[in-house]
Amino acid sequence: MNENIELIKCIYKNADMAMSALEDALKYLKEKDNKIKDAIHDLSEEYKSFKQKAKDMLSEEDLTENNPMGKMMSKMGIRKEIESDNSDASVADMLIQGISMGSIEIEKKLDEFKNHSEKETIKLAKEFSKFQEKSIEKLKKYL
Repeated sequence: MNENIELIKCIYKNADMAMSALEDALKYLKEKDNKIKDAIHDLSEEYKSFKQKAKDMLSEEDLTENNPMGKMMSKMGIRKEIESDNSDASVADMLIQGISMGSIEIEKKLDEFKNHSEKETIKLAKEFSKFQEKSIEKLKKYL
């Protein structure tokens, strides 16, 4: 198995899942008066950019999508959380938890594959990891 491709796929899938979750959150907050909506939109656009960068580095045969069931479960969880408490603090907390899970996954893969991946891939993974850390800090303002 090519570790370089595995690391890129991890970035792609992580960015895809985060982007989907952020878009779902925005959809459920659409009619609400939350200050966090602009931050969520900005984060979604950044994740979209990382997803595209990773996609550009993968061949069609290496490109695999996230499990649709996982996305559906995420969507249902986001909807339930926002319906029960749509405060900016609650939404930020939920998003921070999700980003943290993705960040841990990327850090593990980066550590595991750092000696077997191309410099360009390592650079993208590190940029992605730093972006996730900054995203968490950005969302903490709403707690």
